[in-house]
Amino acid sequence: MIYQHFLAIAVVLAFAGCGQEAPKQVAKKDAPKPPQIVTVKIGSASPLTGPQAHIGIDIRNGVQLAIEDANAANVEIGGKKVKFELVAEDDEANPTKATTVAQKLVDAKVAAVVGHFNSGASIPASKIYSDAGIPQISPSSTNPKYTQQGFKTAFRVVAHDDQQGPTLARFSTGNLKAKTIAVIDDSTAYGQGIADAFEATAKASGAKIVAREHTTDKDTDFNAILTKIKGRKPDLIMFGGIDPQAGPMVKQMAGLGVKAKYIGGDGIQTPNFIKLAGDSAEGAMASMPGLPKEQMPGGKAFMDKYKAKFNAEVELYAPMGYDAVMVFIDAMKRAGSTEPAKFLPEVGKTRMQGVIGPIAFDDKGDLVNGPITIYVVKGSKWEPLETVSPGGAPAGEAKK
Repeated sequence: MIYQHFLAIAVVLAFAGCGQEAPKQVAKKDAPKPPQIVTVKIGSASPLTGPQAHIGIDIRNGVQLAIEDANAANVEIGGKKVKFELVAEDDEANPTKATTVAQKLVDAKVAAVVGHFNSGASIPASKIYSDAGIPQISPSSTNPKYTQQGFKTAFRVVAHDDQQGPTLARFSTGNLKAKTIAVIDDSTAYGQGIADAFEATAKASGAKIVAREHTTDKDTDFNAILTKIKGRKPDLIMFGGIDPQAGPMVKQMAGLGVKAKYIGGDGIQTPNFIKLAGDSAEGAMASMPGLPKEQMPGGKAFMDKYKAKFNAEVELYAPMGYDAVMVFIDAMKRAGSTEPAKFLPEVGKTRMQGVIGPIAFDDKGDLVNGPITIYVVKGSKWEPLETVSPGGAPAGEAKK
């Protein structure tokens, strides 16, 4: 032991004599910790069953694509890596079910909601989201009341019916030279709202409303209504409603020999309308908030991606559903937080370029300067006729 002690001293002295210090123990460095992963749930609410399911699934698919793209980009918010998760619920296009779905999404602690499709669903559900402080962006609800309730959580990425209805009416009385018009609605918040806005502008433009009829969003037999209208000999029939009613209606018009032109809102501007109406769809017209999909800044890339993922064409509102998710994520990044209370104020300050084009909101939560396109069925396909701004000024004639 004494020998070992002296040996240790000799080693130390030897290093000292050479002007070197004895080797020190190097502290072992800890490996850098990977960033914490936070799961953020994004809700999607739309009809996934029933006659309007094709439109609701289209919206959900758009939301899913956005979430997958965000996850592939390894988004970090507030220094934490975020994994987004889709929570999709079926509101069956039913106002009562919509409130149940809204509460279910709130209870699931979603950070934000994309939905609903129908105005009649978005309006009652919006109070539940507002009470919970959860931001909601509808990709498709166009009834003005949705954003007129004073809820700071309610936004939309489409033009509303006080813009769309008058645009349809001006096109009908101006471009189509319609003097006598029959108006039908499906008694829903959407259908009646757009029909009312259309009627008021058509009257102000000098047209005569020769009939105003109401049906429901469940009916498929319109022979009684159409027979009554046929006797009034209108130049044009305007329908406020969705394609499951519009398709059979146009077919029955042909069967009864009703010669009037036919026009509707965005609810009928779908491939499904053409499928339901068959050859009778030819010449039917409809408005759609937004640019033609092919002319959207990100339209072609989005449609290609959608087709590759779902082996289907975009039905209607998938691009808006996609952009709604990206608006939420953009707001989260700017706020540095995924907590609704912290990023909600940033949603209203959005200034971004989406698939659909520029996205910004006014103080009510409505899309600023949302364009509206008029389409016609030609050769069993919807072809754009013209695109206008909400004020009625041409926004550049759509490519034919």
